[in-house]
Amino acid sequence: MHSQVSSSDIGLKGIRPERGAGAVRVWLLVIAALVYAMILVGGVTRLTDSGLSITEWKPVTGAIPPLNGDDWASEFEKYKTQTDEYKLQNKGMSLSEFKFIYYWEWGHRLLGRLVGVVFLIPFLAFWAMGYTTPKLRKRLWALFALGGLQGFIGWWMVSSGVGDTSRVDVAPYRLMTHFSLALLIIGGCVWTWLSMREQPRFIDDNRSRNWAIALLVVASLQMMLGALVAGLDAGRTYTDWPLMDGSLVPQAFWDSSLGLRNFVENVATTQFNHRIFAYILLGLSIYTAFKFTRAAGGWYKRTAHAVVGQSILGVITLIFGAPLWLGLAHQALGTIVFLSTVILVWNCSAQRER
Repeated sequence: MHSQVSSSDIGLKGIRPERGAGAVRVWLLVIAALVYAMILVGGVTRLTDSGLSITEWKPVTGAIPPLNGDDWASEFEKYKTQTDEYKLQNKGMSLSEFKFIYYWEWGHRLLGRLVGVVFLIPFLAFWAMGYTTPKLRKRLWALFALGGLQGFIGWWMVSSGVGDTSRVDVAPYRLMTHFSLALLIIGGCVWTWLSMREQPRFIDDNRSRNWAIALLVVASLQMMLGALVAGLDAGRTYTDWPLMDGSLVPQAFWDSSLGLRNFVENVATTQFNHRIFAYILLGLSIYTAFKFTRAAGGWYKRTAHAVVGQSILGVITLIFGAPLWLGLAHQALGTIVFLSTVILVWNCSAQRER
């Protein structure tokens, strides 16, 4: 059972300003698009092993790349002496090869700075013009704070591979944290954008809403597991399917010396868990699409379609050993699946915006 209610009934006046709501909503979509671009550039940075090419965190001056030969030599020397990635994996790398990975990491950081500027300046302008409400401002300040935290988390992630760490990549659990926060930010932008709509929200019974929340939780966990797989290059290790290393459960699933760290550091464990959650999400999305055919404005069906597509793409990506373009496409569609579940929960939610 579901029904539609008016904007006044669900209290949209608490977050939707009387003037300028359309402009604010367009701006929120621009922010969400920039964060999505950051996720994709971050994916390329990871897949090209570019993340450790810049060994320092300079939030302001770091926006300027090396401008001459001496600057490039200095940055290259820092990479050579401060990362085990160079010593153990890239020893003998040429300067031109270093520039390639440097520019990907620099571009990723620059895009993060751009998001901050594009967020803060229009936000303050909207506030001055009376295009916000107290509740909207609180939510926007929270999103801005999360963006600042993301910059710190990004350096915390990179620092795990700088120094005498014996790592040739960043710590996978830190990569997962960084990626999860990006999803939280883009999800928050989309949720706020939806909350400022003039159209009524679909209010479904509690059972439908609970299933929507379950889909969001499983999709979020699946994305987090995917970040661990990416951080360990696990998608390029076991490339047979539907079996894994010729078995239902790979022999290397549990390394007793790692203990609970198997869940974040064992290649076999992380890929196996990612596969299992993929099956759970696929089954759950198909089941709810048939069970709640007309609920939530059709978003159960849309979510199921996205999950089916992502599942097929995931298998193809795995079989081909996760080449750059397939790995990036898999991450891009995975983010769409996550946002689809966010929209689904919003449409099903009886929570009132007051």
